[in-house]
Amino acid sequence: MKAYEIRNSFGLENLERVERPEPEPGPGQLLVQVSSTSLNYRDLLMVDGRYNPRQPLPLIPLSDGVGKIVAVGAGVGGFAVGERVAGTFFQGWQAGRPSVAAVRDTLGGPIDGMLAQRVVLGESGVVRVPDHLSDAEASTLPCAALTAWNALVESGGLKAGDTVLIQGTGGVSIFALQFAKLFSAEVFIISSSDEKLERARALGADFCINYMATPKWGKEVRRLSGGGVDHVVEVGGAGTFGESLRAVRLGGQIAVIGILAGAARELDLTRILMNKLRIQGILVGHRQSFQGMNRAVEAGKLRPIIDGLFPFSAARDAFERLRSGAHFGKICIGVREE
Repeated sequence: MKAYEIRNSFGLENLERVERPEPEPGPGQLLVQVSSTSLNYRDLLMVDGRYNPRQPLPLIPLSDGVGKIVAVGAGVGGFAVGERVAGTFFQGWQAGRPSVAAVRDTLGGPIDGMLAQRVVLGESGVVRVPDHLSDAEASTLPCAALTAWNALVESGGLKAGDTVLIQGTGGVSIFALQFAKLFSAEVFIISSSDEKLERARALGADFCINYMATPKWGKEVRRLSGGGVDHVVEVGGAGTFGESLRAVRLGGQIAVIGILAGAARELDLTRILMNKLRIQGILVGHRQSFQGMNRAVEAGKLRPIIDGLFPFSAARDAFERLRSGAHFGKICIGVREE
């Protein structure tokens, strides 16, 4: 079986295609023939050694992937050969509040991920995916889509008529835009690219702001929204948080998802206190939430936005595309027998 490993040391130059023994499912497990995977920024950090420098190697990267079940182990009762499934990021978090034990085992580090022709997953670590999606589209759901869903719907309580501010046009951000419009929310989006903003407008964004031309975009969002937005999908981190505080309304929520613009800076606690703000950290989501999101995706016939689909032989090129920041939506890697 072919797979990619981060072998003896970190770095994209050390991501190598290797031969591994054919996996076999044990009791309660499924053997999945992977057809497509997708990239998250976490995957790049993991390959570079910046996510967890103490991660044991070798490691098969990538948290997201979809494929068909080709064999089942003893005791499996909920799935059958031929069904199409995606792995859950947290293999042990089924529902409810997280625990240390429930969030310990995550695909793509510390346990082997999806960048392989076949993987073994626990029956409780997969979900069925919507029939109307292609394999590449379905492979984008486990992390980016579920993170956006959790930020706005599961934790945010999004409802029709709410206002939402989204930062950037990466995977989580574009899913947030799509889910917000699915709920008939009004969407503000910021980017440094006018071209990307136009593409976001075509997907339904109501207000598009170039943050290079308008560095005080938080104040502009507050003006345009008539007092601030209900939800902020905060992917920048410390470098954007101050403007997010200016953009959110009294009693609104900021869902903290990423730290692309830094992890540490002075925090204006007075503004949070006096405006009764809710700051919610988002850690992808559990299996039950994934299943609920998939029902909404299917009912709304939502289709994920794919920036590019790379062949298995060009996995490094896919990572380089992610590193460039030029993508709009999700980057996928097809997995085929060779």
